[in-house]
Amino acid sequence: MSNKDKPTAPAEKHPVTPASLFSKDRRISSKTLLGDATRVVIEHQGQEYLLRQTHAGKLILTK
Repeated sequence: MSNKDKPTAPAEKHPVTPASLFSKDRRISSKTLLGDATRVVIEHQGQEYLLRQTHAGKLILTK
């Protein structure tokens, strides 16, 4: 079988990483939002949301 007859593998797609998806977005560190607290209230369109940091260091946003 010649090289021309051999099946070729599909071209690898370039993986899209989260950093490349949001590279142009404004970034604010969680430390800036929370300060020394573990909770902060965020007002958005007349509604209040609670952003809190868990003991495991994860962030949870609730209405």
